[in-house]
Amino acid sequence: MARKIRASVKSKPRGPQKAAAKKPKKSKKATVAKKPARRKSSRKNPHQRRKKPAANPVLAMIRPPPPGEGKRGEQGHLAYLLRQAQAATRLTLERALAELGVTTPQFVVLTMLRAYPGLSGADLARVALLTPQTVGVIIRNLERDGAIRKTPHPIHGRVLQWTLTRRGTVLLDKCRRHVQAVERRLAAGFSASAQATVRRWLARIAADFQQA
Repeated sequence: MARKIRASVKSKPRGPQKAAAKKPKKSKKATVAKKPARRKSSRKNPHQRRKKPAANPVLAMIRPPPPGEGKRGEQGHLAYLLRQAQAATRLTLERALAELGVTTPQFVVLTMLRAYPGLSGADLARVALLTPQTVGVIIRNLERDGAIRKTPHPIHGRVLQWTLTRRGTVLLDKCRRHVQAVERRLAAGFSASAQATVRRWLARIAADFQQA
């Protein structure tokens, strides 16, 4: 009986096994490490437009004085005043000679040839305070117009000497009449003695600086 009872007793089926608990998946957001934030570079972008500094209203109102005032007058440096006077005089001469179709360098060359006939091109460049290339162009133009003529040097045959023609003398006389009006403005207010002092001073400057 005991065996039958054991045989009849069915073993109780075991309950369904619980599935193994799955570990929760970590989200990709959690697994991806955060990149450290980039620091802004202190270097300026060369293509980036720079902000213009605010204009100073005081500096904006500053204007250089006209000739004769401030550093452009009696308070100015001698070398600057000489340059300023030379520039103003040359501009006035150019306007006066333009009516005759003569440039200031051409007038200087004609004047030096009247004072020192027979100068070579190199000598003309020195006394006219011009470059040899400039004098070469001036000589060609004046010779073409019949204002000057060339003659060979009596000793150095390769050296050409230049003199005024009759036409060149007439042209120079016309130029002198225009230039004399400018020179009268330069000498206004000076006595003959004062003019002589100014001429000696200017000539001494050129001589002293040439020897230095």
